[in-house]
Amino acid sequence: MKRRIASAVCLLTVLVLAVQCIPSYKFNGASIDYNTTKTLTIEPFSNRAAYQWGPMASMFNNSISDIFVRQTKLRQVKRDGDLQFSGEITGYDQTNKAVSSDGYSSMVQLRMTVHVKYVNTKNHNEDFDKSFSATREYESGQQLSAVQEELVQQMIDEIVDQIFNASVANW
Repeated sequence: MKRRIASAVCLLTVLVLAVQCIPSYKFNGASIDYNTTKTLTIEPFSNRAAYQWGPMASMFNNSISDIFVRQTKLRQVKRDGDLQFSGEITGYDQTNKAVSSDGYSSMVQLRMTVHVKYVNTKNHNEDFDKSFSATREYESGQQLSAVQEELVQQMIDEIVDQIFNASVANW
Protein backbone atom coordinates (compact mmCIF):
# COMPACT_ATOMS: atom_id res chain seq x y z
CA MET A 1 0.00 0.00 0.00
CA LYS A 2 2.80 2.42 0.91
CA ARG A 3 4.55 1.60 -2.38
CA ARG A 4 1.46 2.52 -4.38
CA ILE A 5 1.09 5.82 -2.55
CA ALA A 6 4.79 6.57 -2.98
CA SER A 7 4.57 5.69 -6.69
CA ALA A 8 1.50 7.87 -7.13
CA VAL A 9 3.14 10.81 -5.36
CA CYS A 10 6.29 10.35 -7.44
CA LEU A 11 4.30 10.16 -10.69
CA LEU A 12 2.26 13.23 -9.72
CA THR A 13 5.45 15.17 -8.95
CA VAL A 14 6.96 14.24 -12.32
CA LEU A 15 3.78 15.29 -14.14
CA VAL A 16 3.63 18.64 -12.35
CA LEU A 17 7.28 19.34 -13.19
CA ALA A 18 6.77 18.31 -16.81
CA VAL A 19 3.77 20.61 -17.24
CA GLN A 20 5.72 23.55 -15.80
CA CYS A 21 8.51 23.00 -18.32
CA ILE A 22 6.25 23.14 -21.37
CA PRO A 23 7.07 26.31 -23.34
CA SER A 24 4.26 28.69 -24.09
CA TYR A 25 3.78 29.90 -27.64
CA LYS A 26 1.82 32.88 -28.91
CA PHE A 27 0.59 32.18 -32.41
CA ASN A 28 -0.01 35.83 -33.25
CA GLY A 29 3.68 36.66 -32.87
CA ALA A 30 3.08 39.51 -30.44
CA SER A 31 4.81 39.67 -27.08
CA ILE A 32 2.79 42.35 -25.34
CA ASP A 33 2.13 42.63 -21.62
CA TYR A 34 -1.60 43.36 -21.77
CA ASN A 35 -1.63 44.16 -18.04
CA THR A 36 0.29 47.38 -18.71
CA THR A 37 -0.13 47.98 -22.45
CA LYS A 38 -3.72 48.43 -23.53
CA THR A 39 -3.88 51.06 -26.27
CA LEU A 40 -2.34 51.90 -29.62
CA THR A 41 -2.16 55.11 -31.65
CA ILE A 42 -1.30 55.06 -35.33
CA GLU A 43 -0.99 58.50 -36.86
CA PRO A 44 -1.89 58.57 -40.58
CA PHE A 45 1.22 58.02 -42.71
CA SER A 46 1.47 60.54 -45.54
CA ASN A 47 3.13 59.96 -48.89
CA ARG A 48 6.25 62.15 -49.18
CA ALA A 49 7.91 60.10 -51.93
CA ALA A 50 9.13 61.97 -55.00
CA TYR A 51 7.12 59.64 -57.26
CA GLN A 52 3.47 59.56 -56.21
CA TRP A 53 0.76 56.96 -56.66
CA GLY A 54 -2.50 58.15 -55.14
CA PRO A 55 -3.89 55.07 -53.37
CA MET A 56 -0.59 54.08 -51.73
CA ALA A 57 -0.93 56.06 -48.46
CA SER A 58 -4.47 54.84 -47.75
CA MET A 59 -3.49 51.25 -48.60
CA PHE A 60 -0.58 51.49 -46.16
CA ASN A 61 -2.66 53.08 -43.39
CA ASN A 62 -5.35 50.40 -43.71
CA SER A 63 -2.78 47.58 -43.67
CA ILE A 64 -0.87 48.79 -40.61
CA SER A 65 -4.11 49.24 -38.65
CA ASP A 66 -5.40 45.85 -39.77
CA ILE A 67 -2.36 43.88 -38.59
CA PHE A 68 -2.68 45.27 -35.06
CA VAL A 69 -6.43 44.64 -34.98
CA ARG A 70 -5.99 41.05 -36.20
CA GLN A 71 -2.93 40.08 -34.18
CA THR A 72 -3.22 41.96 -30.87
CA LYS A 73 -5.83 42.82 -28.25
CA LEU A 74 -4.81 46.49 -28.23
CA ARG A 75 -7.53 49.12 -28.51
CA GLN A 76 -6.82 51.84 -31.08
CA VAL A 77 -7.17 55.39 -29.79
CA LYS A 78 -6.75 58.69 -31.63
CA ARG A 79 -3.88 59.92 -29.41
CA ASP A 80 -1.70 59.16 -26.43
CA GLY A 81 -1.77 55.39 -26.88
CA ASP A 82 0.59 53.18 -24.90
CA LEU A 83 2.21 52.30 -28.23
CA GLN A 84 2.52 55.14 -30.77
CA PHE A 85 3.37 54.95 -34.46
CA SER A 86 3.95 57.86 -36.81
CA GLY A 87 5.84 58.34 -40.03
CA GLU A 88 5.63 58.72 -43.76
CA ILE A 89 6.24 56.98 -47.05
CA THR A 90 9.60 58.42 -48.07
CA GLY A 91 10.41 56.49 -51.21
CA TYR A 92 8.68 54.92 -54.16
CA ASP A 93 10.70 54.43 -57.31
CA GLN A 94 11.56 52.04 -60.08
CA THR A 95 14.92 51.11 -61.58
CA ASN A 96 16.08 48.84 -64.36
CA LYS A 97 17.11 45.56 -62.79
CA ALA A 98 18.24 43.45 -65.74
CA VAL A 99 19.25 44.00 -69.36
CA SER A 100 18.39 41.53 -72.10
CA SER A 101 20.76 40.45 -74.86
CA ASP A 102 19.40 43.15 -77.18
CA GLY A 103 20.51 45.85 -74.71
CA TYR A 104 17.07 46.79 -73.44
CA SER A 105 15.78 46.49 -69.93
CA SER A 106 14.10 43.16 -69.26
CA MET A 107 13.21 43.55 -65.57
CA VAL A 108 12.21 46.57 -63.53
CA GLN A 109 12.52 46.79 -59.76
CA LEU A 110 9.93 48.70 -57.79
CA ARG A 111 10.99 49.87 -54.32
CA MET A 112 9.00 51.36 -51.46
CA THR A 113 10.45 52.87 -48.27
CA VAL A 114 8.56 53.90 -45.14
CA HIS A 115 10.08 55.86 -42.26
CA VAL A 116 8.57 54.97 -38.87
CA LYS A 117 8.84 56.51 -35.44
CA TYR A 118 7.73 54.09 -32.73
CA VAL A 119 7.28 55.05 -29.08
CA ASN A 120 6.47 52.54 -26.37
CA THR A 121 5.37 54.70 -23.43
CA LYS A 122 5.65 51.70 -21.08
CA ASN A 123 9.22 50.80 -22.09
CA HIS A 124 11.23 53.48 -23.88
CA ASN A 125 14.09 51.02 -24.43
CA GLU A 126 11.98 49.60 -27.27
CA ASP A 127 11.48 52.96 -29.06
CA PHE A 128 12.88 53.32 -32.58
CA ASP A 129 13.09 55.78 -35.43
CA LYS A 130 14.03 53.98 -38.64
CA SER A 131 13.14 53.12 -42.21
CA PHE A 132 11.74 49.89 -43.62
CA SER A 133 11.71 48.96 -47.29
CA ALA A 134 10.60 46.27 -49.71
CA THR A 135 11.13 45.60 -53.41
CA ARG A 136 9.31 43.74 -56.16
CA GLU A 137 10.24 43.08 -59.77
CA TYR A 138 8.18 42.96 -62.92
CA GLU A 139 8.95 42.39 -66.58
CA SER A 140 9.65 45.56 -68.49
CA GLY A 141 7.20 44.53 -71.21
CA GLN A 142 4.38 45.04 -68.72
CA GLN A 143 2.89 48.43 -68.03
CA LEU A 144 3.40 49.57 -64.44
CA SER A 145 -0.28 50.48 -64.27
CA ALA A 146 -1.18 46.83 -64.94
CA VAL A 147 0.85 45.43 -62.01
CA GLN A 148 1.19 48.39 -59.68
CA GLU A 149 -1.69 47.75 -57.29
CA GLU A 150 -0.73 44.12 -56.67
CA LEU A 151 3.00 44.85 -56.27
CA VAL A 152 2.41 47.84 -53.99
CA GLN A 153 0.11 45.76 -51.78
CA GLN A 154 2.77 43.02 -51.57
CA MET A 155 5.42 45.58 -50.58
CA ILE A 156 3.07 47.16 -48.03
CA ASP A 157 2.33 43.76 -46.50
CA GLU A 158 6.05 43.04 -46.19
CA ILE A 159 6.83 46.44 -44.66
CA VAL A 160 3.92 46.21 -42.22
CA ASP A 161 5.16 42.77 -41.12
CA GLN A 162 8.64 44.23 -40.59
CA ILE A 163 7.20 47.06 -38.48
CA PHE A 164 5.03 44.68 -36.45
CA ASN A 165 7.97 42.35 -35.79
CA ALA A 166 10.30 45.21 -34.85
CA SER A 167 7.79 46.79 -32.46
CA VAL A 168 5.72 44.17 -30.69
CA ALA A 169 7.04 40.77 -31.74
CA ASN A 170 10.54 41.54 -30.39
CA TRP A 171 12.23 39.56 -33.17
